[in-house]
Amino acid sequence: MTTALVTGTTAGLGAAFARRLARDRHDLVLVARDGDALRRQAAELHDRHGIEATVLVADLATDEGIEAVERRLADPERPVGLLVNNAGFALRGKFLDAPVADELRMLRVHCEAVLRLTTAAAGTMRRRGRGAVINVASVAAFVPRGTYGASKAWVVQFTEGAARDLAGSGVRLMALCPGFVRTEFHERAGLSTDDIPGWMWLDADRVVDAALRDLGRGRSLSIPDARYKTLIGASKLVPRAALGGVSARAGRRYGPKRAGRPSGDAPERPNDSDPL
Repeated sequence: MTTALVTGTTAGLGAAFARRLARDRHDLVLVARDGDALRRQAAELHDRHGIEATVLVADLATDEGIEAVERRLADPERPVGLLVNNAGFALRGKFLDAPVADELRMLRVHCEAVLRLTTAAAGTMRRRGRGAVINVASVAAFVPRGTYGASKAWVVQFTEGAARDLAGSGVRLMALCPGFVRTEFHERAGLSTDDIPGWMWLDADRVVDAALRDLGRGRSLSIPDARYKTLIGASKLVPRAALGGVSARAGRRYGPKRAGRPSGDAPERPNDSDPL
């Protein structure tokens, strides 16, 4: 039985990954900021599926939080066979609407934490000759979308490059690029979804199923729906400014301004769907 570590696990895609992996009889290390929510989740998954679910409270916007998860991933006595880097958040509005401090916090969660946790996990996995990492990115990686899209583009490029470097080692890396997923992500981030067509919405459990299938097939990039594969293919032909317009409508603000907050804890915003 493999142990899987999932970040941003208490809601959205992170919770969907935890449910599916528990159903598949993986023991779990659940990582987020809200200790009470994590303990409830761990108890529910243990009672329902009979797996061991341990809790690691960590804020991946802080060096201390990243270090805590690094230590767990690097522990040779308790090997982690699958890492899912899912934690993340969105900011409302256009460039200059959000404080630079919030933009930097996003880069730490989306980029620095992903780099450091992938490094910690992959190093241990390579020594064992097996293991896998899923880094949750977004279709926003392929369209102009400010710091959010840029950080997700970094995740894709980093993951695909690292996957090539580790080819033949027994360690698989894959970037997952979902589109709009029906979770609480947009509401918690204060993003209106009124202009998003119904056909663009995906189910979180189906996204996870597709991701794990693609991982099993050895893919380094997963776009888990034919509609979005077509959209990304069209992005090579359609002017990027036009796609950026769709993205901007998805990020329209409403209500009093709030900054996004990381790690998948209620009432905060996990990386569980993507504002293109």
